[in-house]
Order: sequence, then C-alpha cells, then structure tokens
Amino acid sequence: MPGWPFPLGATPGEQLGVAGTNFALASTVADSVTLCLFDAAGTETQIPLADYDADIWHAFLPGIGPGQAYGYRVGGPWDPDRGLRCNPAKLLLDPYAKAVSGTVSFGPEVLGQDTADPAKPSTLDSAGHMPRSLVIDPQFSWHDGKRPWRLYSDTVIYEVHVKGFTMRNPDIPPALRGTYAGLGHQAAIAHLTDLGVTTVELLPVHQNVPESFLVAEGLTNYWGYNTIGFFAPHNGYSAAVRAGHPGGQVAEFQAMVDALHQAGLEVILDVVFNHTAEAGPDGPALCFRGIDNLAYYRVVPGDPSTYYDTTGCGNALNAGDPIMLQLMMDSLRYWITVMHADGFRFDLAPTLARQDGAFDKVSAFLDMCSQDPVVCQAKLVAEPWDVGQMDSYDLGRFPPLWREWNGKYRDSMRDFWRSHPVGIGEFADRFTGSADLYGAADRRPTSSVNLITVHDGFTLRDLVSYNDKHNEANGEDNRDGTSDNNSWNCGAEGPTDDPEINALRARQSRAMLTTLMLSFGVPMLLGGDELGRTQQGNNNAYCQDNEITWFDWASADTGLRDFTKRLIALRKAHPVFRRRRFLSGAEASQLRWYTPAGSAMTGADWSDKNALAIALYLDGSDDPDRAVDGTWLLDDDFFVLVNAWWEPLDFVLPATRKQAAWRTEIDTYDPAAPAAAGAHSAGDHVTVRPRSIVVLSDARRG
Repeated sequence: MPGWPFPLGATPGEQLGVAGTNFALASTVADSVTLCLFDAAGTETQIPLADYDADIWHAFLPGIGPGQAYGYRVGGPWDPDRGLRCNPAKLLLDPYAKAVSGTVSFGPEVLGQDTADPAKPSTLDSAGHMPRSLVIDPQFSWHDGKRPWRLYSDTVIYEVHVKGFTMRNPDIPPALRGTYAGLGHQAAIAHLTDLGVTTVELLPVHQNVPESFLVAEGLTNYWGYNTIGFFAPHNGYSAAVRAGHPGGQVAEFQAMVDALHQAGLEVILDVVFNHTAEAGPDGPALCFRGIDNLAYYRVVPGDPSTYYDTTGCGNALNAGDPIMLQLMMDSLRYWITVMHADGFRFDLAPTLARQDGAFDKVSAFLDMCSQDPVVCQAKLVAEPWDVGQMDSYDLGRFPPLWREWNGKYRDSMRDFWRSHPVGIGEFADRFTGSADLYGAADRRPTSSVNLITVHDGFTLRDLVSYNDKHNEANGEDNRDGTSDNNSWNCGAEGPTDDPEINALRARQSRAMLTTLMLSFGVPMLLGGDELGRTQQGNNNAYCQDNEITWFDWASADTGLRDFTKRLIALRKAHPVFRRRRFLSGAEASQLRWYTPAGSAMTGADWSDKNALAIALYLDGSDDPDRAVDGTWLLDDDFFVLVNAWWEPLDFVLPATRKQAAWRTEIDTYDPAAPAAAGAHSAGDHVTVRPRSIVVLSDARRG
C-alpha cells in the first residue's frame, strides 16, 4: 500500500482498517529506496518503495508491527566530488528510528567507498556488520502527573552519566547497574533528592557508535558524543536489552524519567546536533551519508567532496537544510512529548547557528526553537563555543530564550581560588550573574549556567590535586585534552599522605562549591564532585568506560557530600541568592560590596588586580523578587566574606540600615563549626581564615 509521507520514520497503526506500519524516508537525491526487513534469523526481505512525494519515499506494510527489524538501501548517484554518496550495497539506519538493535562491526564493509579506489563505490554488502532499526510503539502509561517544570532561578543542575553513576553503586541490584533502570532505582534517586539537586542533566543518551580507532585500541566513546540515532535511546544503557529484549530501552528510558519526575527531578538531555558518528568523508556509511549527504552535512563551498568541520569530529550537520532542520525539531519535540524530557543542553551549540558560515543569533534553528510552541517551553542550554572559527567563542551571544554554560565563570573562579590575580571586579561580576555578558541584552542572571567543573576536564578533586593532565590511559601519549586547566595541586601531584596538603585540598573544594552554590545564576554540579570523585588526573576521560570514570561509592567523601547538601539547602531556602533580575541604580542597595576594612569599595579598590578579598552584603527585604503567586520573596540579610589569600584576614563588619545580629551560617575552613555559633554586630572583627568563605546571616527582617 502507498502509505503516507508523514510522519517520517516507522509508525505502527492502521490504514483503511488494516493494521501495519507506515515507513517514510526523506531523500532529495535517491533514484530508488528499498526497505529491508529482517527476521529473527537475520534473513533479509527487500521491498522497493514505489511512492515518492515531496522528496519523501513511503509505503504502508500490512501485518508489520512493533519489534520488526529493518533498514534501508538507497540507490542513486555516486559522485563524491559533487557530494553524492548513494550506494545500495550499504544497509542504512533510519534517521527517525525510535530504537536500534545491535552495534556496528567496523571493517571495509561499512565504508561507502572502495578502499583501493575511493572514487568508486564499495561493492561489499554491509548488512552483516550493521545494527538494525526497530519498529517501536512508544506508548507508555505515565505516572508523573504534573511535571516539575522548575524556574531557572530555582534550578540546581546535576550533570551525570547514566552508566558511570550507577555501575558501582552497591545499593542498586547488579542486573540494573549501568542502565536507565539503575538510574530510576530508588537508591539512585535517594542520593539525588537527599543532596537537594532539582535537575538531572544526562550525558548523551541518543544511540551512538564509538569511533573505529577507539575500538581498534580496545576503548570506546564512553561519553557518547558520537550520535547515530537522534530519536533512539542508546541500547547500551538498557537492562532490558541486556536481558535479551531488543527495543526494551524505550520503555525503560520512559520508566526512568517517570520515576525521576515523581521524585520532583527534572531531566535534561545533552544532545549532539553538531556532528554524527559517520566522521569525515572517509568514514563509515551508517545512515545520513548514504541517504542524502548534502542535506545532512555541511560541505566546503566549492568542494562538496569535503566537509566543513566546525566540531573537530570530521563533519558538521547542515542546520540550514530543510531536511536536517526538520529532523532536529522533530527530535526535540519527540523527546519532550513522547519521552517526557524537560530540556536540552546543546553540545557545541554555535555550529547549529552557522547556516551561512558565521554564527547568527537569528539563524533558522535558533528561530525555530523560539517559535515552536513545544520546544520554546523546555529548558534550552547552549555550550556557547565550537571549533576552529574566528567566532567560535560565542558566550553571551545567544537569544534571550537560551541559557549558556559560562566558561568565563569557570576560568575566573578557578584562578581566583588558586590566588591568581584575576581582579576582584571579575570575581564580583561572575558571582552576581555576569551582567557584563547578559545585562545589556536584557537577559537575566539565570542566563548564566555557572560551573566549576564538568565532564570535559578535571573533576573537582582532581582540580585541587593535579597541576597537569594525566591522560596516558587514552593511548595518545598524553597529547589529548587541554593543557590549560587553571588547576593547582596544593603542593603535591596526585594522591598524597600529607595531612596538610589533603586538608588544603578539602578547603579549596569547599570554597569553590560555596562560590558555585551562592552565585547568582543557575549552578551546575558535576556528578560525583560532592563525593570527592577522582579520574586520576585524566581531564579527557571520554574513552574510559571503567573505574576511572565510574563513581566509587565505597570511597565516597561523606563529609564533602554533607557539606554540599548543606550548601544546596541554604541556596534553596534563601531567594536572596537566587535573584532573577540584575540590579542597578536605586535597586542596587540590595547588594553592596565592601573592603575587608569595612569601607565601601572605591574605583581604586575595584581596579586593584591583586586584590583577593571582598565582602558582599545582601539585603533580603530591599526590592525583592516576586513568587509565582505574586507574593514578595522577602529574605534574611547576609554577609559573604571572601578571602582567597593564603593567610587569615580580619574583616570589619560595616553598619547596615538594620541593627543586625550576625551569626555564622557557613565557614568553609571549619565546616564542622555549629551553624549559629557566635553573634556579631556592626564594627566587630571577623577572622576569615586562609582561602575560605564565611557566610553570616541576620534573620530579623524589617
């Protein structure tokens, strides 16, 4: 039966009262499209698609339902010099496949070109080396009711890898470790809710394929930034698939999200819309390249045989082409409406805004996200840099709808706490939401996603334990990964038995965590930093699917965990640390800066590049934000006393318009000190010990 050109992909249902599945594939260059069905024994049945409308090949097959394995063979021109790479000898995945079964077996069979003469198409059949697309009915009985949908100002993000978080957790059943079901288990959720985070940001969960050179070295792409299926949950993280149920990853992923939502946790997906697993022109033909190379990939102007690579991964997706743009938007809507994701973090996001070469904040993709009634309501977070372009660092340039990973925050706070002269004004700008980046564009402090560490780089423990990267396990002679880490080993490289060095490392960790959790904006915590997780100095552990990256729950730093929990609770309890507006003019009285001597900061004080200490006063009742119900978010007053010197420093408490009785809430030097110990008043001296923060509060509003 002819079927319908929409929706794209394999859609089970009925046509004229007959049950079956509609198949639809978009290609502007194909001369023929053959649907290939596979039975349990692997026998292939080929069905030519005879109907072609508006660049879409389609058919309805009666009797075909969920669980059916399939792929496509696309006939058409082979002319690499013109960017045309159709080769019917290659079995291709459906770009809209909702699930994938199996893995790629690398070899010459999966290459589109002849290895002896790349100008010619390969005649080797790839079916025996390729995974299969699966027909899936993604209907699910949800229990999440009203989804969390938290305000950005109330959000605390926890970046985590599905497998790494659960693989060694002794409270999760062995059969579920390393899987979606493991992350949805009550033991995993209990850690997240007890910690107090609100939003789980998952490293890529789209179906991905490791690079062939990693497989040859016995490694894999652990992080998952090598996507091949933008609608399919990665089958390697599924307990159901592991137990012999292909396609079970879909319902398992949905059940995980359902459980997280019921616990009040949002779910953000890290998506890789900048490149695919097909690598450069000499890479494998797994899906997009063999279907419509020019529609899916950007090519060098004047040389369509070569990809225009802004990702460092061999190719860049063509966000300016209608077919690719539709796939991106369809994928986002699918994960929101069908899989119940709450938002997305976009890897190398400027690549998506390069439809004409340069970054453009009114590009088609960014415009579509703003206009789409579903996507515009989700959390959208950009990694605001890509690779190798004059405008690759686009921090602060995304439209108002977007939030951005703040690389300036990361670098400045790392340097500040290792006593480098970043300037006290730089510290203040980052702490209060980076108004220099976002204020002039009428954006909010919550445009800044503040981070100290993320998956890409050192963990917090390693940031205070290593001066240099130690990536020898990656097999590239320690050449990979950045050499500019803004780190400090505190006196010894790597693990040490020296109690003074270990105590200093602990203080440095607490100071940076406190800075992160009390800064205006959206804090993002790297999963495991609260436990003192180490990667043994590896700052590019993308290929380490082992104990280097898996959480070591048995060696968890429970003291640091409890301190982090306390910080998050303080932030959540006090809206004065969660400001939704930048303050200026008369409003700025809510926020005042002082020298350690208790005098208001002057121009000379702000310009002192060597200054490493400052006091911040936050008035909790002056010009507060409003809650969702319109009530004023009145709060306590706070002093935040910051000392990044290597010696103790006395701070004089200045007078405020209230007769405050200050008590200590947080002392990062001595976290075990009772929260309410010692009351202080204006004129008192408060000693802030080396490289630490003291937070004082006054609970008397008025």
